[in-house]
Amino acid sequence: MKTKPKVIVICGPTASGKTGLSVKLAQAMNGEIVSCDSMQIYKDMNIGTAKVTKEEMQGIPHYLIDFVSPDKRYSVADFQNDSEKAISEIIAKGKTPIVVGGTGLYVDTLMYHIQYPEIETDLEYRKQLEEMIQEQGLEVAYEKAKEIDPQATEKISSNDQKRIMRILEIYHQTGKTKTQLEIESRREEPPYEYLVYAIDMDREKLYDRINQRVDIMINQGLIEEVKELLEKYKEFPTAMQGLGYKEVAAYLKSDMTKEEMIETLKQETRRYAKRQLTWFRKNKEIKWIDGLRPVEENIQRILEDYEEKEDKNG
Repeated sequence: MKTKPKVIVICGPTASGKTGLSVKLAQAMNGEIVSCDSMQIYKDMNIGTAKVTKEEMQGIPHYLIDFVSPDKRYSVADFQNDSEKAISEIIAKGKTPIVVGGTGLYVDTLMYHIQYPEIETDLEYRKQLEEMIQEQGLEVAYEKAKEIDPQATEKISSNDQKRIMRILEIYHQTGKTKTQLEIESRREEPPYEYLVYAIDMDREKLYDRINQRVDIMINQGLIEEVKELLEKYKEFPTAMQGLGYKEVAAYLKSDMTKEEMIETLKQETRRYAKRQLTWFRKNKEIKWIDGLRPVEENIQRILEDYEEKEDKNG
């Protein structure tokens, strides 16, 4: 049987040290990095997404960062196409692809090679949903989605309007649940062999890092970044729903004080990190590494695993 090219994935919660580890790993094994982050794809959104800087990249090429306009929609199917194209380009150069990010849905899409059917958007139905949410609240839509597809709703936040609507729209359009379509779409073998690692960390330490990161973002000019975005773009199909952006936008509309905004942002980011960990823990193929151990030790472990796989495959 022909051996598949290997791809390393580094995932885990926000602020756990994925960027630093992945850059050093890429240096150690002649690798290039493919971002697996649903917010770092957007242009002009740098501070709030903790986008990797030129300095942090240390000369390592990064793909799928900073290339989508915030007023455009970008789907999971788009990510799958773009990331598999980037992975094949890296392999063609004789280098190792290293996929890095905290978006669990993106990681699953690659690992299981999920094929997303092209589903036409029924704009009339979308409008009805939006009106229903406006009048009756998002909770009603969430409960409706939960009735239709409990597995899919389990994976999302009860205030994630975009994904709640998606569950309802898919069912409306196809008569099948999102979960059912995903099961049907996993029938094709993934073209690559994925070695997936998630960074774990003592919860208190992680929360401290998150709180510090929010303070740094505010000092770096997150409020100004959101102001500029609101002035530059007319609409944000998804971008402004991102963590950090919706909170600052609420502050700019005087819905909360600056102190409340910072506290809310810290709390929401901690909750998000908890959800990320829950998502990754459900995946039994993921190996866990301790983010508080020296980076060199974690790299050593990944390199040993990789070489062992190479030897097995001969």
